[in-house]
Amino acid sequence: MKATAQQMEEQAALATAARMCAAARTAPKAKGIDRIVTLVLTGAEKDALADKMHEGAHREFGDAPSTFHRDAENLRAAAAVVLIGSKPMQRGLAYCSLCGFASCTACREAGGRCCFDGIDLGIALGSAVSVAADERVDSRIMYTIGKAAEEMGYEEGPVIWHGIPLSVTGKSPFFDRKT
Repeated sequence: MKATAQQMEEQAALATAARMCAAARTAPKAKGIDRIVTLVLTGAEKDALADKMHEGAHREFGDAPSTFHRDAENLRAAAAVVLIGSKPMQRGLAYCSLCGFASCTACREAGGRCCFDGIDLGIALGSAVSVAADERVDSRIMYTIGKAAEEMGYEEGPVIWHGIPLSVTGKSPFFDRKT
Protein backbone atom coordinates (compact mmCIF):
# COMPACT_ATOMS: atom_id res chain seq x y z
CA MET A 1 0.00 0.00 0.00
CA LYS A 2 1.18 3.47 -0.80
CA ALA A 3 -0.17 6.51 1.07
CA THR A 4 0.48 10.05 -0.09
CA ALA A 5 1.53 12.85 2.22
CA GLN A 6 -1.92 14.43 1.83
CA GLN A 7 -3.67 11.19 2.81
CA MET A 8 -1.47 10.76 5.88
CA GLU A 9 -1.92 14.40 6.92
CA GLU A 10 -5.72 14.07 6.65
CA GLN A 11 -5.57 10.91 8.76
CA ALA A 12 -3.39 12.69 11.31
CA ALA A 13 -5.89 15.56 11.56
CA LEU A 14 -8.83 13.18 12.09
CA ALA A 15 -6.97 10.99 14.58
CA THR A 16 -5.99 14.11 16.52
CA ALA A 17 -9.59 15.36 16.40
CA ALA A 18 -10.77 12.08 17.94
CA ARG A 19 -8.22 12.36 20.76
CA MET A 20 -9.21 16.00 21.31
CA CYS A 21 -12.85 14.94 21.75
CA ALA A 22 -11.74 12.31 24.26
CA ALA A 23 -9.68 14.90 26.16
CA ALA A 24 -12.67 17.27 26.30
CA ARG A 25 -14.90 14.46 27.57
CA THR A 26 -12.52 13.40 30.33
CA ALA A 27 -11.60 16.95 31.45
CA PRO A 28 -12.64 17.79 35.04
CA LYS A 29 -16.14 19.26 35.45
CA ALA A 30 -17.83 21.26 38.24
CA LYS A 31 -19.67 18.93 40.62
CA GLY A 32 -18.76 16.09 38.23
CA ILE A 33 -21.68 17.03 35.96
CA ASP A 34 -20.81 16.46 32.31
CA ARG A 35 -22.56 18.92 29.98
CA ILE A 36 -19.81 18.91 27.32
CA VAL A 37 -20.69 18.07 23.70
CA THR A 38 -18.26 17.53 20.83
CA LEU A 39 -18.54 17.32 17.08
CA VAL A 40 -16.00 17.07 14.24
CA LEU A 41 -16.66 18.50 10.78
CA THR A 42 -14.71 18.02 7.55
CA GLY A 43 -15.32 18.65 3.87
CA ALA A 44 -18.66 20.10 2.80
CA GLU A 45 -20.00 20.26 6.38
CA LYS A 46 -16.96 22.28 7.49
CA ASP A 47 -17.31 24.60 4.51
CA ALA A 48 -21.04 25.08 5.23
CA LEU A 49 -20.04 26.30 8.69
CA ALA A 50 -17.57 28.74 7.09
CA ASP A 51 -20.40 29.94 4.83
CA LYS A 52 -22.55 30.53 7.93
CA MET A 53 -19.68 32.58 9.44
CA HIS A 54 -19.56 34.78 6.32
CA GLU A 55 -23.35 35.11 6.37
CA GLY A 56 -23.28 36.28 9.98
CA ALA A 57 -20.40 38.65 9.29
CA HIS A 58 -22.25 40.25 6.37
CA ARG A 59 -25.42 40.55 8.48
CA GLU A 60 -23.61 42.15 11.44
CA PHE A 61 -20.71 44.05 9.82
CA GLY A 62 -21.57 44.44 6.14
CA ASP A 63 -18.51 44.37 3.90
CA ALA A 64 -16.22 45.78 6.61
CA PRO A 65 -13.32 43.51 7.57
CA SER A 66 -14.11 41.45 10.65
CA THR A 67 -12.72 38.60 12.68
CA PHE A 68 -15.64 36.50 11.42
CA HIS A 69 -14.57 36.92 7.77
CA ARG A 70 -10.91 36.21 8.63
CA ASP A 71 -11.75 33.17 10.77
CA ALA A 72 -14.12 31.79 8.11
CA GLU A 73 -11.21 31.74 5.67
CA ASN A 74 -9.02 30.08 8.32
CA LEU A 75 -11.74 27.45 8.72
CA ARG A 76 -11.81 26.82 4.96
CA ALA A 77 -8.02 26.29 5.01
CA ALA A 78 -8.31 23.75 7.86
CA ALA A 79 -8.44 19.99 7.37
CA ALA A 80 -11.11 19.62 10.08
CA VAL A 81 -12.75 21.53 12.89
CA VAL A 82 -13.46 20.24 16.38
CA LEU A 83 -16.52 21.84 17.95
CA ILE A 84 -16.66 21.72 21.73
CA GLY A 85 -19.64 23.08 23.60
CA SER A 86 -21.35 23.15 26.94
CA LYS A 87 -25.08 22.71 27.44
CA PRO A 88 -26.02 25.39 30.01
CA MET A 89 -27.54 24.46 33.36
CA GLN A 90 -27.62 25.73 36.92
CA ARG A 91 -26.01 23.28 39.28
CA GLY A 92 -28.11 23.99 42.37
CA LEU A 93 -25.28 25.02 44.66
CA ALA A 94 -26.31 26.18 48.12
CA TYR A 95 -23.59 28.83 48.51
CA CYS A 96 -21.98 30.24 45.36
CA SER A 97 -23.25 33.46 43.68
CA LEU A 98 -20.28 33.45 41.27
CA CYS A 99 -22.72 34.16 38.42
CA GLY A 100 -23.68 37.46 40.06
CA PHE A 101 -27.09 36.27 41.25
CA ALA A 102 -28.07 35.39 44.80
CA SER A 103 -28.88 31.77 43.93
CA CYS A 104 -29.11 29.30 41.08
CA THR A 105 -32.89 29.86 41.09
CA ALA A 106 -32.42 33.63 40.72
CA CYS A 107 -29.92 33.06 37.89
CA ARG A 108 -32.32 30.73 36.07
CA GLU A 109 -35.28 33.10 36.52
CA ALA A 110 -33.25 36.04 35.14
CA GLY A 111 -32.08 34.00 32.14
CA GLY A 112 -28.47 34.09 33.38
CA ARG A 113 -25.76 31.53 32.83
CA CYS A 114 -24.03 29.51 35.50
CA CYS A 115 -20.37 30.49 35.63
CA PHE A 116 -19.39 26.83 35.74
CA ASP A 117 -20.63 26.32 32.16
CA GLY A 118 -17.85 28.62 30.93
CA ILE A 119 -15.32 27.18 33.37
CA ASP A 120 -16.07 23.60 32.30
CA LEU A 121 -15.93 24.62 28.64
CA GLY A 122 -12.60 26.40 29.17
CA ILE A 123 -11.05 23.37 30.84
CA ALA A 124 -12.34 21.09 28.06
CA LEU A 125 -10.95 23.45 25.39
CA GLY A 126 -7.57 23.62 27.12
CA SER A 127 -7.42 19.85 27.39
CA ALA A 128 -8.29 19.49 23.69
CA VAL A 129 -5.75 21.98 22.35
CA SER A 130 -3.05 20.44 24.52
CA VAL A 131 -3.65 17.19 22.60
CA ALA A 132 -3.30 19.05 19.29
CA ALA A 133 -0.04 20.60 20.50
CA ASP A 134 1.27 17.20 21.63
CA GLU A 135 0.43 15.79 18.18
CA ARG A 136 2.10 18.78 16.42
CA VAL A 137 -1.16 19.66 14.68
CA ASP A 138 -1.75 23.41 14.34
CA SER A 139 -4.92 24.68 16.03
CA ARG A 140 -6.54 27.80 17.41
CA ILE A 141 -9.60 28.26 19.61
CA MET A 142 -12.16 30.49 17.86
CA TYR A 143 -15.34 31.79 19.45
CA THR A 144 -16.39 33.02 16.00
CA ILE A 145 -16.73 29.44 14.79
CA GLY A 146 -18.75 28.71 17.91
CA LYS A 147 -21.14 31.58 17.22
CA ALA A 148 -21.84 30.24 13.73
CA ALA A 149 -22.21 26.70 15.15
CA GLU A 150 -24.93 28.01 17.49
CA GLU A 151 -26.83 29.25 14.44
CA MET A 152 -26.39 25.91 12.66
CA GLY A 153 -28.31 24.12 15.44
CA TYR A 154 -26.12 21.02 15.63
CA GLU A 155 -27.57 20.07 19.04
CA GLU A 156 -31.05 20.16 20.53
CA GLY A 157 -31.39 23.17 22.84
CA PRO A 158 -28.85 25.85 23.64
CA VAL A 159 -25.13 25.09 23.49
CA ILE A 160 -22.22 27.46 24.14
CA TRP A 161 -19.85 26.43 21.31
CA HIS A 162 -16.23 27.17 20.43
CA GLY A 163 -14.44 25.82 17.38
CA ILE A 164 -10.90 24.55 16.98
CA PRO A 165 -9.78 24.29 13.36
CA LEU A 166 -6.92 21.86 12.68
CA SER A 167 -4.19 22.13 10.08
CA VAL A 168 -1.34 19.84 9.07
CA THR A 169 0.56 22.04 6.63
CA GLY A 170 4.01 23.56 6.23
CA LYS A 171 2.84 26.83 7.82
CA SER A 172 -0.08 27.35 10.16
CA PRO A 173 -2.91 29.32 8.53
CA PHE A 174 -3.81 30.54 12.04
CA PHE A 175 -0.58 32.54 12.42
CA ASP A 176 0.21 36.03 11.07
CA ARG A 177 -3.50 36.80 10.74
CA LYS A 178 -4.82 40.28 10.05
CA THR A 179 -7.93 42.03 11.44
